[in-house]
Amino acid sequence: MKLQTRQLMGSLLLLLLLSAGLVAQQGDGERFSALIKNVRVNGIELHYLEKGSGMPVVLIHGGLGDYREWNPQIERISSHYRVVAYSRRYNYPNNNAEIPPDHSAIVEARDLVALLDALKLERVHVVGYSYGALTALFFATEHPERVRSLTLAEPPILGWLPEIPGGQAELDKFMETMWRPAGEAFRRDDPETALRVACDYFSGKGSYDQVPAEFRQSLMDNIREWKALTTSRDAFPLLSRDAVGSLKLPILLITGEKTLAPLRMINDALNHLLPNAEQVTIPGATHDMWIQDPERCGQATANFLAKH
Repeated sequence: MKLQTRQLMGSLLLLLLLSAGLVAQQGDGERFSALIKNVRVNGIELHYLEKGSGMPVVLIHGGLGDYREWNPQIERISSHYRVVAYSRRYNYPNNNAEIPPDHSAIVEARDLVALLDALKLERVHVVGYSYGALTALFFATEHPERVRSLTLAEPPILGWLPEIPGGQAELDKFMETMWRPAGEAFRRDDPETALRVACDYFSGKGSYDQVPAEFRQSLMDNIREWKALTTSRDAFPLLSRDAVGSLKLPILLITGEKTLAPLRMINDALNHLLPNAEQVTIPGATHDMWIQDPERCGQATANFLAKH
């Protein structure tokens, strides 16, 4: 019982931190609203925030997030660079109706190429978080000549887990307790249950019921992306280890000290595959590191960018 109580208190603390971070992001969003633009590429619309001048830095948010995820970082990075923080195709405030049955990070990477072409950006620094980091990796392996540097915060390269000791069990747990139940919930038009199982997996059993209203609204703003991914036939396409290992560009890997086991396994595999990559661990942070500790994450990224 004491263990369950400690776990619940930890989950509640995490949710309070996330809520505080999201409220701060929304406040920043009001300041940045005049900087939001949109462009049509690949038959869809993409909204993006653009600020600053100099070498371009593209910020790619994670699942159930959007460009607002980066609001705490905009001033820091735009003081030295041209920042482009965009919302991926099914994320707020984009209104792209059709969801194909095979949506994946490969599709998202093609969107990124089209966005860069539309903005006439040839080579960019890329910062990706979670599914945005997976998108960044597919982009970098297909178009390494367009990447100045790569900052990756826990990309979910799930296709690597079966080859990692203990990885298959973690993959099975992820699929059985969160991914498949979320997809099934969407198929019966029950998005709230899809969010509930996601919160249970990432923040602890019962945590969804403790989520503040601001946090729930942010999640619901991006529910169509979660539907696109959890109902896709191939949300996590296999990423070639050889292609990743052959990347000859500056890479920073950011991970949370208390992240989930499968993400830690993948990060360790990336470290092994990319021995020259820089590594930063955010103390006390989980997979939600950019919301829990935006200062440390942002400073680590800024320090890395300054060297490249």
